[in-house]
Amino acid sequence: MEPVDDNNNHNNNNKALEYQYVRKSTPPPFLLKTYMLVEDPATDHVVSWNDDGTGFIVWQPAEFARDLLPTLFKHSNFSSFVRQLNTYGFRKVATSRWEFCNDMFRKGEKELLCQIRRRKAWSNKQQPNAQIQTTPQESDEDQRSSSTSSSSEYGVLVDENKRLKKENKVLSSELTDMKRKCKELLDLVAKYTRFEKEEEEEEDASPKLFGVRLEVAGERERKRKRAEIRECATILLSQSCK
Repeated sequence: MEPVDDNNNHNNNNKALEYQYVRKSTPPPFLLKTYMLVEDPATDHVVSWNDDGTGFIVWQPAEFARDLLPTLFKHSNFSSFVRQLNTYGFRKVATSRWEFCNDMFRKGEKELLCQIRRRKAWSNKQQPNAQIQTTPQESDEDQRSSSTSSSSEYGVLVDENKRLKKENKVLSSELTDMKRKCKELLDLVAKYTRFEKEEEEEEDASPKLFGVRLEVAGERERKRKRAEIRECATILLSQSCK
């Protein structure tokens, strides 16, 4: 019976080695999907390679998370995507934008992805004679890694907060400007309405000769002011629609 056991052990070892070889020669799904997103020229305005192709830049994080992540991943969380990059050794190399680099993640060199491995937070202590079991799910991109760096996550949140504050300031300024234009437009409408009413009253009270209304003093000036009001109202309306 012992030779049979030895033969089984030999077969198990061969299978384990074969699996390890296949695993090392196949890039993790997370890296393949990320490479596909960066490589797609149709979305270069959202995410693209940097100038020398040694990294990629997420130009529009909100649009990237909302529109692109769900197409290949099971979530739409940009912070989770960044944490996953960290577990594979990517570095954020710019403070003013979301630019990430990894020595083995390069434009036109997809075969290098096989050399990128997931970081481990700690080495699991194995019991004596315990068999090490590995499954393909370990390399799945949806597995939450316990090696998340709290400092990195904090930096992501700080940058996102700064961006939101900047956008909020711009929107607040635009809202104030629109309120001002709206008030000016309402004032002009009120003036124009008043002039129209005065004109109707003057027409009824103005003298006529053989049924033709005679022009009275100051009427030309009032017509000029009404024309100016109409012109200002037109300008304000055109600016509000831009």
